[in-house]
Amino acid sequence: MFSQDRICASIGAATAQEAVRQFRTAVGPGLRALAVELRLDYLRGPEERDALFRWLTRQPRLPTIIATCRTRRGGGRFAGSVQSELAILAQAVRAGCRWCDVEVESARQVKPDELRSALAPASLLISGHDFKRVPSGLARLPGELARFGAHAVKIAANCQDLADARRLLGIARGQRNLVVVPMGEGVLPARVLALREGSALTYACVAGATAPGQLSLDALRNVYRLGAGQSRGARQITRRTQVYGVIGDPIGHTLSPLLHNAAFAARGVDAVYLPFRVRDLRDFLSSIKEFGIAGFSVTLPHKESILRHLDDCDPLAAEVGAVNTVAVRGGGRLSGYNTDYVGVLKSIERRVSLQRSRVLLLGAGGSARAAAFALAWSGAAVNVCARRPARARALAREVGGEAIARGELRGEFFDVIVNCTPVGMYPGGGSPLKANELNCRVVMDLIYRPRKTELLRLAERRGIATISGVEMFLAQGAAQWEIWTGHRAPAAVMRRALLGALDAEEKAAVRT
Repeated sequence: MFSQDRICASIGAATAQEAVRQFRTAVGPGLRALAVELRLDYLRGPEERDALFRWLTRQPRLPTIIATCRTRRGGGRFAGSVQSELAILAQAVRAGCRWCDVEVESARQVKPDELRSALAPASLLISGHDFKRVPSGLARLPGELARFGAHAVKIAANCQDLADARRLLGIARGQRNLVVVPMGEGVLPARVLALREGSALTYACVAGATAPGQLSLDALRNVYRLGAGQSRGARQITRRTQVYGVIGDPIGHTLSPLLHNAAFAARGVDAVYLPFRVRDLRDFLSSIKEFGIAGFSVTLPHKESILRHLDDCDPLAAEVGAVNTVAVRGGGRLSGYNTDYVGVLKSIERRVSLQRSRVLLLGAGGSARAAAFALAWSGAAVNVCARRPARARALAREVGGEAIARGELRGEFFDVIVNCTPVGMYPGGGSPLKANELNCRVVMDLIYRPRKTELLRLAERRGIATISGVEMFLAQGAAQWEIWTGHRAPAAVMRRALLGALDAEEKAAVRT
């Protein structure tokens, strides 16, 4: 209908020059958008619109362009009348736009045949937006919008949680010429899952987002590997596509989607890995069957609480009391595993013989528990220092170790210090310890973003060897991938994808 690709690059700019720049980026190498939405209501006046239209008429070839001049009544920025809106859209059609998106608030004021005539030969996308909630009577809405002369209809609604997203996406199944847009920062994966459920389009921004929770075109292409062959490993997403993900809160820092989607692309697996910001575990667990979720990673704060929702658990993970990997088996059974300990052991054993070594763990949460048991099994003497002394004592007792107070660290020496807290994580920064508390041979930080945390920089300045969280992250991620797929993980591919992203991020930080 719009394009085989089903991904529409949304361009919102105040000037024609910036709109052209975004347009060229969207259709250029690496992104190659086949459908583009021009948000004409973003342009700051008729001069900028005219300049953009003149540029469009000079282009020898254009993708499918959807012209949108959304009024304030419909949630946009255009302050003019319906007649002015239609006149601008008619200009866009003459400049080469093949579709016009008209919000239902405007369509109600014009007879359907007059609306079609005014914008001919363009096709009509009649859209309804609710920026507060998912409206009631969803099943009736496509038919109601179609009566305004639509060739296709769009329903966009703010979703408070995944339950809302399930309701909205449910109306796309089995439909044609229907676009559903789940809005909201907390339901970002639903933007991708809309395609799996049958939405004719999903929108992606080229620069700034033009709607809440909108993903970037670059992310859809190069992280989630979605499209019609524009980038290596890109593919369409269908109901056969298996869904994996990571659950946590916060979740914006994670590079797990980059890691796992690169692996799926390398092995030709029809799957996509998405980040779910989960505050209510039950909300996510209720979505597993409907969204086709075949497995998921677990991060803070759910590594321990997920245990009570599992049908079975690997003995090692059960002993640790924390799970970072869940596989969805036949009948929807949830099986829990812990691969964090694999990453900890592999990373440290390259530098230090753990037998009879003295290790200090900072923190007593899920990651610290995995590290504590792994190190104790390997013969290390485990010490635990945490913000909550009672939790530190409890964990130390479980592994036959000792709890140590923060005030005692300056007078102690350890073979290895391991940060298992989120202090220092991108974008917050900071260090869980001061330089004079780092009395050890090796410092390891489980944080992988940034690759070199402030804690590791402090250690280096004192001449202490360091281990980045990248090593643990890669090891535990490869182990997760193998649990889910039953195949050997493409570790080299995963490493290149992760290091490439971290290198680019560090270079961007230097430039700014």
